[in-house]
Amino acid sequence: MDYLYAFLVGGGICVIGQILIDKTKLTSARILVLFVVIGCILGGLGIYQPLVDFAGAGATVPLTGFGNTLAKGVMNEVDQSGLIGALSGGFKSAAAGITSAIVFAFLAAVVFNPKEK
Repeated sequence: MDYLYAFLVGGGICVIGQILIDKTKLTSARILVLFVVIGCILGGLGIYQPLVDFAGAGATVPLTGFGNTLAKGVMNEVDQSGLIGALSGGFKSAAAGITSAIVFAFLAAVVFNPKEK
């Protein structure tokens, strides 16, 4: 059942993104930023964590999950270090994901030969 819940929640988030692409004039970049901001807001309010507990990777892998990770990191770091933690907490909590994205993007750029259209 865990796989089904992850599929349904992750798929639902993707469906929302596809509807936004099809029905609005928002660019893909703005929709991606919107998802991260929504994840931050829901994570900061404590609303996103029950969804993560229910769906697992279906809620943590999409960009809303990245926003939630940033919000949790900031809140934890502010509790430990004070206001300066608002600047460093998000980077500490999302460091592995950010590093992976940079490394794999670099490897893809080295392996493949991009061409202009």
